[in-house]
Amino acid sequence: MIEVLRSGLLSSVQDLGRRGHAAIGVGGAGAMDRNALTLANWLVGNDAGAAALECTLSGPRLRFATAACIAWCGADGDLRLDGEPLPTWRPLPVAAGQVLDAGSLRRGARGYLAVAGGLDIAPVLGSRSVDVNAGLGPCNGRALQAGDRLPLSAAARPWLRCAPHWSLAPWPWFDATPGRVLRVLRGSHFDALDTASRSALLDEPFQVASESNRVGVRLLGPVLQLAAPLELVSAAVTAGTLQLPPGGQPIMLAAEHPTTGGYPRIAHLIATDQPHLAQRRPGETVRLTLVEPDEAEAVRQRHAAALERLHDHLRQRLRELGCE
Repeated sequence: MIEVLRSGLLSSVQDLGRRGHAAIGVGGAGAMDRNALTLANWLVGNDAGAAALECTLSGPRLRFATAACIAWCGADGDLRLDGEPLPTWRPLPVAAGQVLDAGSLRRGARGYLAVAGGLDIAPVLGSRSVDVNAGLGPCNGRALQAGDRLPLSAAARPWLRCAPHWSLAPWPWFDATPGRVLRVLRGSHFDALDTASRSALLDEPFQVASESNRVGVRLLGPVLQLAAPLELVSAAVTAGTLQLPPGGQPIMLAAEHPTTGGYPRIAHLIATDQPHLAQRRPGETVRLTLVEPDEAEAVRQRHAAALERLHDHLRQRLRELGCE
């Protein structure tokens, strides 16, 4: 059992998301940075989609009522266990009664805390993800609050005998560099932008607005305009869709996006770069570059293959240690 002593700015239970319910208007939610969630889970022997905690900008303070094995991946934090600094991107044992304090996050916006065995929370519509905007999921569909208690799975117990003493290098999977250029595909209405706006979208920097959240990342920069007004009906949207509201400042949809939208869809962030957007902090710069679908698919395949190789290596190491 984990007791929440302090919730942090926005901490919530997340997995890889809720699938198959868009037809009835239920979005996917899930982790904003799927890489960090997946790797934190793999480090403690979980499946990639086990329920873990997503922490935004400042992390929670947690008391472990029972012994556990944990891993933190994603944004750097002032992570401390009973006041002592704690390394990240590696599995670590926690004794019963110890207190974990994630503190303020830096170099990135979101960190993920996985516990061996996962959080033993009942799924809602097939997922343990909390959709904060829709009020759907475990914890009554809300972010963590002080006083919450999170049960741990009994599947964690073998790990308490064999927590491995090794770590991952974060740089292949985590890049919070503000200058990193994010790759987008042409959206359905890219050609509806006027000439100056098409150039500005790809040549000018945008800034992450403080109003950004798990629904969408608001980008402040040059005002984009259509060459002529469009009459649109709502159509399907997904994470990464770049919509253009009437004010001319685009919004890139994120994990808790609605299932449909009526604004022009001018671009789409490729899946491989969505974790990088998730780690942008308010005020940081975003630049976009256009790629073709074939290039985006090749990037996706290379990324998936690299993750699979890493997973195979981790599982082999864990078998050698008797953790599987």
